[in-house]
Amino acid sequence: MPTRILPAVGDADAVRSITTLLSQLPDAEPVAPVVDSTQLIDTLARLAAESVDELPEVVVVHERIGPVPALELIREVALRFPAVGVILVTSDASPGLFQAAMDYGARGLVALPLSYEELASRVQAVAQWSVGVRRHLGTGGDVFTGVGGTVVTVSGAKGGVGATLTAIQLALAAQASGRSTALVDMDLQTGDIASFLDVQFRRSVVDLAAITDISPRVLADAVFRHDTGVALLLAPAEGERGEDVTDRATRQIVSALRSRYEVVVIDCGAQLGGAGAAAVEMADTALLVTTPDVVAVRGAKRTVRMWDRLQIRKAEETTIIVNRHSRATEIQPPLIQKITGTAVAATTIPAHFKELQGVVDAGRVHELEAKSTVKQALWGLAGELGLVKTVEGKGGRVRGDRGAVSFRRRKDGKEAGA
Repeated sequence: MPTRILPAVGDADAVRSITTLLSQLPDAEPVAPVVDSTQLIDTLARLAAESVDELPEVVVVHERIGPVPALELIREVALRFPAVGVILVTSDASPGLFQAAMDYGARGLVALPLSYEELASRVQAVAQWSVGVRRHLGTGGDVFTGVGGTVVTVSGAKGGVGATLTAIQLALAAQASGRSTALVDMDLQTGDIASFLDVQFRRSVVDLAAITDISPRVLADAVFRHDTGVALLLAPAEGERGEDVTDRATRQIVSALRSRYEVVVIDCGAQLGGAGAAAVEMADTALLVTTPDVVAVRGAKRTVRMWDRLQIRKAEETTIIVNRHSRATEIQPPLIQKITGTAVAATTIPAHFKELQGVVDAGRVHELEAKSTVKQALWGLAGELGLVKTVEGKGGRVRGDRGAVSFRRRKDGKEAGA
């Protein structure tokens, strides 16, 4: 059986040299290379969704892959796709880097300039390991596909546009439908999820920042289980401690959460730091909340352009959520879509603050009435985003909040919020 090898190389010259050597290896079947970390993860996730047998046995990661650093990328591949063996190609073959690569989950290291003998030996050993792991997984019943949970980030075009409320209600809708859900407050200096949900808990996301190997038990100690069932990972009470959460720590935390929960909703606030940038980059869906006014829409456009410049997220990969929408406003969703160059969610959130004022002031937004038009819209948005699990034979209603939101079948077979 040929060994499928997926090169992850961003440098054009390195691509040519690596693919040439790989094609000369016996029983090797190199596939089309991927040029960055995002494309690698997306490719592996797509293949894993079909079957674990569709995954390549070996992934070769070049040291200059980006935008996620090579070692961080190796860790994520090892966590999400444990049946794939990873080889790091690097110019630094020191014992220190070799140990670090092994700690991050690599199965081998090959020094530059490439040697045919060394590459062939490493690929053969890693391929045999991968085949053995798959054989072992195949005897255990359920095969782990490595796709993991869905990660959704919610950011604000500016402060006060409703990003936190949106994140909370999306998480509540997902949890109520029967999906295990985590809600993370990554607005590290001014996060308000604890206040909105009337929670006092001494642990926060900072407690995970210095841990290099986040085990399920460590993660369970850091999260707070809310009465609704949602697992909360809160922002620190002392805002200055948020600086301890680096982009590297964020990637580890998000990867750990993804492996434990079906849905992970992250409130990133309106300020972009290293932690928020890493979360947005890793997200399956990146939401940007705006209100239909000139200042907020300008803020949304500025944020989208900044994400693109920093190679965090392309405009077409971002979805705008329009909050406090009214037919009377001059700025409507199609215009926002044209200005920002992003997708805009079909579901808009109506401007009915009176429905919210009581529960917001009491810090009990999870007790927002089911008949609230704001709640119905936000839970309908969760359905549009594919975050909720519907119950067959019950009219498509979300479990756990009778009457809060339902879904009707359109003529094209898709579901629409009602």
